[in-house]
Amino acid sequence: MTNTDGAAPGGPVDVFARRPKRADARRNYEKLLAAAREAYAEAGVSASLEDIARRAGVGIGTLYRHFPTRQDLFESVYVDEVEALCRAADELAGLPPWAALAGWLRRFVSYAATKRAIAEALNHDSPVFATCRKAIGDAGRPLLRRAQDSGDARPDASFDDVLRLVGGVTMYPFADPAQLERVLTMALDGIRVRPAG
Repeated sequence: MTNTDGAAPGGPVDVFARRPKRADARRNYEKLLAAAREAYAEAGVSASLEDIARRAGVGIGTLYRHFPTRQDLFESVYVDEVEALCRAADELAGLPPWAALAGWLRRFVSYAATKRAIAEALNHDSPVFATCRKAIGDAGRPLLRRAQDSGDARPDASFDDVLRLVGGVTMYPFADPAQLERVLTMALDGIRVRPAG
């Protein structure tokens, strides 16, 4: 894969440089990411590129111009989800500590479901994956620390503990959104400190 800016292939810069600058191309790019996210959630990584292009309302040539390989599309969907997760941490930071952490962890569950759909296709040793994992930690750790400092979250819980607990909720699909919310609330109750009495 070559980039218009000449960045070396394989690093996170590739994914960010792939984003088009022109408004019409940017719209097509965003539509393709949304269509891919939806298709992967329904069919996993076996979703056809033709179906993704059709869902986005563009031709297959447009898809290939933005994403020359299937791996390019997987990585771009993943990076887009991680960026949204990091933005959510910033947006929630003004809320009370527990509300901010719980809100972000709910968003993390949505991210984890998308990640699960494409996890088998991601190269977990790639610089893109490592950069995204670091970004998630940088976004979420301050929210956990703040909730711990306020006495709302267990002081013995590490960030890794919390992600494993909440991420475990996404290991099996939920047909009923109410059940997902109930199970997630139970997981959050395991993190939360409640006043005695």
